[in-house]
Amino acid sequence: MIQKRIARWAMMAVAVPLAAAGARGLSRKLESRRGPSRTSRMLRQGADFLRPARSSRRRRWGR
Repeated sequence: MIQKRIARWAMMAVAVPLAAAGARGLSRKLESRRGPSRTSRMLRQGADFLRPARSSRRRRWGR
């Protein structure tokens, strides 16, 4: 039971960031070749949903 949870957590800890990075990279490549499109925009939005930018998650002290 615990091994399944650890395996699930490990997979999510690796798979989600990789999927987000892949979608973001594919979006950049599509935009560089063909310019902005609906597909590249949706890929970027999906990547942002899976893994938001670090700066938005960090909080600075005193602000």
